[in-house]
Amino acid sequence: MTHSQRTYECSTGIENVEIRLHQTVLYNSIYRADAELLVNTHAYGTPAAQAPVVHLRTIEPEAAAATYLASFERVWANAKASTE
Repeated sequence: MTHSQRTYECSTGIENVEIRLHQTVLYNSIYRADAELLVNTHAYGTPAAQAPVVHLRTIEPEAAAATYLASFERVWANAKASTE
């Protein structure tokens, strides 16, 4: 069991929650709730908790939020369910 699997193990079995694992190098962390998107940009030598966070809204399909969502979908599509 990986560190990620142990961390999120308590979330398994919850309705509408799916956890996937990937091998991709990420340059940001994306947090989404409805039309709101928080993007935590990763900066070399800076802890994630101290890195900038950009607040975006998914209202306009050609806006920056769409780029981050498309990136997320590409990683998600290639990720494996944590139970595999």
